[in-house]
Amino acid sequence: MGDGWGAWFARRISLSLLTLFLLSLVVFAGGQLLPGNVGRTILGPLADPRAVAVLNHQLGVDRPPLVQYLGWIGGILHGNLGISLEFRSPVAPFIGAALVKSLKLAVVAFIIVVPLSIGAGVAAALCVGTLTDRVISLAGLSLTVIPEFVSSIVVILIFSVWLRVLPISASWQAGAGPLDQLRHLILPAVPLVVVLFGYIARMARAGTIEALEADYTRTAILKGLPRFVVLRRHVLRNALLPTITVIATQTSYLVGGLVVVETLFRYQGIGSLILTAATGKDFPMLEAGILTVGAIYIVVTLIADALAVLFNPRLAPGMAG
Repeated sequence: MGDGWGAWFARRISLSLLTLFLLSLVVFAGGQLLPGNVGRTILGPLADPRAVAVLNHQLGVDRPPLVQYLGWIGGILHGNLGISLEFRSPVAPFIGAALVKSLKLAVVAFIIVVPLSIGAGVAAALCVGTLTDRVISLAGLSLTVIPEFVSSIVVILIFSVWLRVLPISASWQAGAGPLDQLRHLILPAVPLVVVLFGYIARMARAGTIEALEADYTRTAILKGLPRFVVLRRHVLRNALLPTITVIATQTSYLVGGLVVVETLFRYQGIGSLILTAATGKDFPMLEAGILTVGAIYIVVTLIADALAVLFNPRLAPGMAG
C-alpha cells in the first residue's frame, strides 16, 4: 500500500508540474497576443512615440518573446512573480491581497452550496421518479444555465434595492469585523451558489442512485441494518466520491472566474485584478494571476484525487492490493 501510494503520488505530482509548465506557455503566449502597446497604455494616447519606445525598452517588452518568457519563468522559480508594468512595484503583494479576498468569497459560497446541493441531490436520489426528484433536478438544471450577471442583478434588486437588507457593494470599510465582512459577502455569493448548485446536486444524485443499487447496499439491508446506518456507512461514503471531484473542479471557477460577480459588486478579487491587468496589458500581473489560479486548481484537484483514492484504493492502478 505504501509503495502504491508513493508511486501514485509521484506520478500525479509529475503530471501537475507538466500541466503548470504548459499553462505558463499558454498564459505567456496569450499575453503576447493581446492587442495594444504597453508604453502607450501607460503614458497615454498623446505621448511622444519616442517616449513610448524608451519606456517599452525600459520595461523590456520590446525584447524577443523567448527572452521575455525565460526571464519571467526564471523569476517565478526563484519566488519572484515580477514587477507590475502599471504600478512599477512587485506583483506578489497585489496577487496575495486579491487572492485572499477571492478566497473569502469562495469560502462563503462553498459553505452555502456544498451542504445545500449535496442534501438536495441525496434527497432527489432517495425519492427518484417522484415529484420531489423532478423538482430538484429541474431546478438545478434551470439554475445552471442562468448567467452570473442576470442572477447578480436579480439579487441586487431584491435584497438591496427593494428589501434593503444587504449592501450592494461587497467591499467593506477598513477594520470591519468578520460578521460585517460576511454581511457584505452573502449577496455576491448567491450568484455563485446558483451556478454551482445544479452541477453538484446532479452528481450527488447520480452517485447516490448508483450506491443504492450496489450489491454491498443490498447486503447491508438484508443483514437488517437500520436504513440510516446503511445510508451513512455504505451509501453516502461511496456516493460522495465523484461529488468530491466535481466540487474540486469548481474551485478554479470560484477563485478565478469571478470577473462578472466582482465587477458588479465592486469587489477587488483575483478575477477583477486579472481583468484589469489584461485591459492595461500589464503582462507580469496578468500572467502571475492566471498562473496562481491554475496552481490552486491543480493543488485542489490533487487533494480531491487523493481523498477519492483514500476512500476507494481501486481508483488508482496498482493500489487495489
